[in-house]
Amino acid sequence: MSADWDVIYSYSRAQALSDGVLVDVSKMAKEAGIKYPTAVTSAVWSIIESFPEGHGQSVEGRLWDTLWMFRLAAQKQNGQEVHFSVLFKMDEGTEEVKMWGWCGPGDTEEPVITVMLEGED
Repeated sequence: MSADWDVIYSYSRAQALSDGVLVDVSKMAKEAGIKYPTAVTSAVWSIIESFPEGHGQSVEGRLWDTLWMFRLAAQKQNGQEVHFSVLFKMDEGTEEVKMWGWCGPGDTEEPVITVMLEGED
């Protein structure tokens, strides 16, 4: 972006977290060995928290699976983008959910990770 351009509007990561567009999962991410602050999009969170009753599933377990699969993929892939899949039990059976994570600058240029569904940006 040119230094001569006027910024009309900006939307910070802090605002996205406050609005619920992003969900902070940094505590469990740290437990999974991810060293940067981590958030998932509301679309990812919706999949994590919606599971069929009586299948031994929990939000914590599904979040752990998501973060663990991200971490494993990040160890194999090199770059800012990490593509991976997670298998979840859904009402219709087991479904492969394709996701990707991006590591980039946060509001104060610190490294942060955002996990999204394939097709989200």
